[in-house]
Amino acid sequence: MKIVAIIPSRYASSRFPGKPLAIINGKFMVQWVYERVSQNQNISEVYVATDDERIFNAVESFGGKALMTSDKHSCGTDRLAECVSLLGLEENDIVLNIQGDEPLVQPEMVDDLIACFKNADTYMGTLKKRIESEEELNNPNVVKVISDCNDNAIYFSRFCLPYERDNTRVVHYKHIGMYGYTADFLLRFSKMARTPLEIAESLEQLRVIENGYKIKIKETNYLTIGVDTPEQVKQVEKIMRNADA
Repeated sequence: MKIVAIIPSRYASSRFPGKPLAIINGKFMVQWVYERVSQNQNISEVYVATDDERIFNAVESFGGKALMTSDKHSCGTDRLAECVSLLGLEENDIVLNIQGDEPLVQPEMVDDLIACFKNADTYMGTLKKRIESEEELNNPNVVKVISDCNDNAIYFSRFCLPYERDNTRVVHYKHIGMYGYTADFLLRFSKMARTPLEIAESLEQLRVIENGYKIKIKETNYLTIGVDTPEQVKQVEKIMRNADA
């Protein structure tokens, strides 16, 4: 079994066209993600999966590995499924889906994700982090997750979960959008039809739960910042400079 990390990367973006090639402290955004993930010693290979020649050429220019995929994919999961075939992966190989707009991703977070697969019966895993503020708890852009006693996801929602009827001080968790799959399950997932809860919440991981499959959840102490606007580039640059100071 080998572990392959794939970074889906599109040029088109309604809020930030060309986002993967935005320059952050002298490097492409996608380059920061690629290099940080590559620091993890448990990963066999790292690839950027794209449908755009500009991104493909940029990745090769900094010495990275890129895969040219179809421009018909509607989501990153489908793009990863194509990569399973392109790379000839075995059924039990692990495929990590790493977001290309999170240049502050930590190699230790990747270790946490890989830890979901310490049990041989895990076929999909993801991360959660404790919510520390009311602002995050009530923000619909911060996805919440609840899990069972065996660390399997029960539900994901943009709404506050669980609801505290009697002010019980329950711990709330947000979902960190990094995923791992066995290659076999990734192919099965990509062929599933969209489901009602997935459509209602606009969260594709709910398709897995609605079809009766389990998602292993691992808590992480690390946090990244997704970049969705040009203004957030400056925020990330400041964080990087402070970290190096």
